[in-house]
Amino acid sequence: MNKTLSNFVLLVFFGALLINCANRGTPEGGPKDEEPPKIEKSSPENYSTNFKGNEIEIVFDEFIKIKNIQKQLIISPPMKYTPEIRPMSGASKKIKIKILDTLSPNTTYAFNFGNSIVDNNEGNPYPYYRYVFSTGDYIDSLSVKGTIMDAYYNQPETFVNVALYEVDSTFTDSIVYKEVPKYITNTLDSLTTFSIENVKAGKYMLMALKDNNGDNKFQQKSDQIAFHKSFIEVPTDSSYTLKLFKEALDFKAVKPRLISGEKIAFGYEGDNKNMKIAITSEVPDEFEYRITKDEKTDTLYYWYNPRLGEDVDSLNFKVTNNDYEKDLTARISIQERDSLTLKESPSGSIGLKEAFKISGSTPLIYFDKSKIKLMDKDSVNVEFKTSFDTINNTYLFDFKKTYENRYEFMVEPEAFEGFFSGINTDTLYFSVNTRKEADYGYARLTLIGAEYPVIIQLTDSKGEVKYEKYSEKPEAVDFLDLSPGKYNIRVIHDTNGNKKYDTGNYLKKIQPERVSHFEMPDEVRSNWGLSPTLNFTPE
Repeated sequence: MNKTLSNFVLLVFFGALLINCANRGTPEGGPKDEEPPKIEKSSPENYSTNFKGNEIEIVFDEFIKIKNIQKQLIISPPMKYTPEIRPMSGASKKIKIKILDTLSPNTTYAFNFGNSIVDNNEGNPYPYYRYVFSTGDYIDSLSVKGTIMDAYYNQPETFVNVALYEVDSTFTDSIVYKEVPKYITNTLDSLTTFSIENVKAGKYMLMALKDNNGDNKFQQKSDQIAFHKSFIEVPTDSSYTLKLFKEALDFKAVKPRLISGEKIAFGYEGDNKNMKIAITSEVPDEFEYRITKDEKTDTLYYWYNPRLGEDVDSLNFKVTNNDYEKDLTARISIQERDSLTLKESPSGSIGLKEAFKISGSTPLIYFDKSKIKLMDKDSVNVEFKTSFDTINNTYLFDFKKTYENRYEFMVEPEAFEGFFSGINTDTLYFSVNTRKEADYGYARLTLIGAEYPVIIQLTDSKGEVKYEKYSEKPEAVDFLDLSPGKYNIRVIHDTNGNKKYDTGNYLKKIQPERVSHFEMPDEVRSNWGLSPTLNFTPE
């Protein structure tokens, strides 16, 4: 009897245990939580006036986390010292903000959290939460709205600051380099529109900044900028369009350095078009030099001959570029010189109107055309013309090409001589070929309402130029012999007629040249053409 009772008790116990375990889960699952967290209370209340303290607490109905707050949180006006915000990691039902700055009197402050507040379980964001308070008797309620565009590319950058600087007796154009703005917002990671809220009435300069170092100040080298052409008055019902652009860098020469025997590298920033390097040290009468440009970096190479001996340990130079002038010194020593090697471009396939190029690893000072033979696939000699690009140290070979052909260069010994008396000692062979006509497509573009002259570019998905034409009057523009693929169309309205795109300049109050973008209606296919019409609207 006791044994039976004991077994019964054990059976009941384990049965209850199994039922309890089964009830802990929901095997069928339930609807996914897609609701964002809710705010139960704030202390002080959102939109409070006469704010006196330095701490804020926001309480939610569930556990939340803060995500990517360094990029998402925008405080307007910006504070000198970043507030402490908790939790920076982990989950909590509260956000606590400790203000470390001295707040300005009679000022409305806004904490724009973007999408940084998410629930702990599903990551649902509390979208674009703003906490606002005023140190005065009322909340400023005016706003400035508009759109951000990229001046050159089809899509603007993400996380662009849009700001207002108050135009008062202390305002100067250089304020964007030195001071943070009065009001600020950010387009975050998906928006091209902006709205600067809680602004007080007044006169302002409106600008935008792709602020890559997060200091809310314009750094020409790293940042993109946009600015409205004139001051604005708030309140305003206007919607403003800002075109974001990268300024051309002001020219600056970098300290030179010897990188091999008799080869000194002069780094620079900006445009090197009018850059000149003049030696100011005493040198022998037989002293010679050449200047070439690095293929990839902003560097000019100063080559000199003969060697100056071990007793010379430095050379002095003067670098000039328009109104720029600087004295520089390069330390030198006896090092091994570069030897001459030759490199061809392109290799493999070549376009019908593309030049064949031969470049040297040291400056080329002599070329014997008679020692180069060019033949097509039928072993027929092909006539060619050459030109020398001194700064790129490259010979260009121009010759008539036909479809579906092969061209072979034979470069005999001593055809090229380098600056340090090096020559090509072996016979070199280079080969390129053209594709058959049916491999190419074409496009004929009709422009309506364009402001001439214009630069028409076909670009890839990244905005890189693949083909380019220049047009000075209304006419159909033909792109022949196009490689099959998807292209976008960029049209630059060349206002000054210099046949290149000119960016803007903030201090000179120059806006970038107008650029229009169009999508090609279809892919360019082999042996097939497209004829899109581009309609331009006045700007």
